[in-house]
Amino acid sequence: MNAIRLVASEFFGMFVDDGNLALLALVLVAAVVAAVKLLALPPLIGGALLLVGCLAILLQSVRRAARQTGR
Repeated sequence: MNAIRLVASEFFGMFVDDGNLALLALVLVAAVVAAVKLLALPPLIGGALLLVGCLAILLQSVRRAARQTGR
């Protein structure tokens, strides 16, 4: 069982280095898609929200990484 968990962890780590960043990006994309499709949000505004959200998530991730390294 530990071997399967280790293989899965290594496989996931090949594609995703920061799990929190990936999860937040997926949630953001899902929220913007839902807003555009279900709430009839104009796609241009959805794209702007996606851009601002991605930049905010990236900034949060960089700050967290800088704190972990002690800078």
